[in-house]
Amino acid sequence: MLTCKEFLSELSDFLDERTDGEIRTKLERHVSECPNCWVVCDTTKKTISVYKGMKECSIPGDVHSRLMAALEKKMAAGRSAQ
Repeated sequence: MLTCKEFLSELSDFLDERTDGEIRTKLERHVSECPNCWVVCDTTKKTISVYKGMKECSIPGDVHSRLMAALEKKMAAGRSAQ
Protein backbone atom coordinates (compact mmCIF):
# COMPACT_ATOMS: atom_id res chain seq x y z
CA MET A 1 0.00 0.00 0.00
CA LEU A 2 1.28 3.44 -0.90
CA THR A 3 1.60 6.24 1.60
CA CYS A 4 0.08 9.64 0.89
CA LYS A 5 3.58 11.07 0.48
CA GLU A 6 4.38 8.45 -2.17
CA PHE A 7 1.09 9.15 -3.94
CA LEU A 8 1.76 12.88 -4.00
CA SER A 9 5.26 12.37 -5.38
CA GLU A 10 3.73 10.48 -8.33
CA LEU A 11 0.68 12.74 -8.79
CA SER A 12 2.01 14.72 -11.74
CA ASP A 13 2.92 11.60 -13.73
CA PHE A 14 -0.37 9.98 -12.70
CA LEU A 15 -2.42 12.91 -14.00
CA ASP A 16 -0.34 13.10 -17.18
CA GLU A 17 -0.91 9.36 -17.64
CA ARG A 18 2.83 8.69 -17.70
CA THR A 19 2.61 5.91 -15.13
CA ASP A 20 1.92 2.36 -16.16
CA GLY A 21 1.53 -1.14 -14.86
CA GLU A 22 1.84 -1.93 -11.21
CA ILE A 23 2.51 1.64 -10.04
CA ARG A 24 -0.59 2.99 -11.81
CA THR A 25 -2.70 0.26 -10.19
CA LYS A 26 -1.29 1.17 -6.77
CA LEU A 27 -1.95 4.88 -7.37
CA GLU A 28 -5.53 4.23 -8.50
CA ARG A 29 -6.14 2.01 -5.48
CA HIS A 30 -4.71 4.60 -3.10
CA VAL A 31 -6.73 7.50 -4.49
CA SER A 32 -9.91 5.40 -4.37
CA GLU A 33 -9.32 4.56 -0.69
CA CYS A 34 -7.84 7.80 0.65
CA PRO A 35 -10.27 10.73 0.82
CA ASN A 36 -7.50 13.29 1.37
CA CYS A 37 -5.53 12.22 -1.70
CA TRP A 38 -8.75 11.99 -3.71
CA VAL A 39 -9.47 15.66 -2.89
CA VAL A 40 -5.93 16.71 -3.85
CA CYS A 41 -6.10 14.71 -7.09
CA ASP A 42 -9.56 15.97 -8.03
CA THR A 43 -8.72 19.59 -7.21
CA THR A 44 -5.49 19.38 -9.20
CA LYS A 45 -7.36 17.93 -12.20
CA LYS A 46 -9.90 20.74 -12.03
CA THR A 47 -7.19 23.39 -11.67
CA ILE A 48 -5.38 22.06 -14.73
CA SER A 49 -8.64 22.06 -16.68
CA VAL A 50 -9.39 25.67 -15.73
CA TYR A 51 -5.83 26.74 -16.51
CA LYS A 52 -5.89 25.09 -19.94
CA GLY A 53 -9.12 26.91 -20.74
CA MET A 54 -7.71 30.35 -19.97
CA LYS A 55 -6.33 32.70 -22.56
CA GLU A 56 -2.70 33.60 -22.23
CA CYS A 57 -1.90 36.97 -20.73
CA SER A 58 1.35 38.65 -19.84
CA ILE A 59 2.29 40.20 -16.54
CA PRO A 60 4.01 43.55 -16.13
CA GLY A 61 7.80 43.46 -16.20
CA ASP A 62 8.21 44.65 -12.62
CA VAL A 63 5.87 41.92 -11.35
CA HIS A 64 7.80 39.33 -13.36
CA SER A 65 11.10 40.56 -11.90
CA ARG A 66 9.80 40.45 -8.32
CA LEU A 67 8.32 37.00 -8.85
CA MET A 68 11.55 35.61 -10.29
CA ALA A 69 13.57 37.14 -7.43
CA ALA A 70 11.23 35.60 -4.86
CA LEU A 71 11.45 32.19 -6.54
CA GLU A 72 15.24 32.35 -6.70
CA LYS A 73 15.39 33.30 -3.01
CA LYS A 74 13.06 30.42 -2.09
CA MET A 75 15.05 27.93 -4.18
CA ALA A 76 18.34 29.10 -2.64
CA ALA A 77 16.89 28.72 0.86
CA GLY A 78 15.73 25.20 -0.01
CA ARG A 79 19.16 24.24 -1.29
CA SER A 80 20.93 25.55 1.80
CA ALA A 81 18.51 23.61 4.04
CA GLN A 82 19.54 20.31 2.43
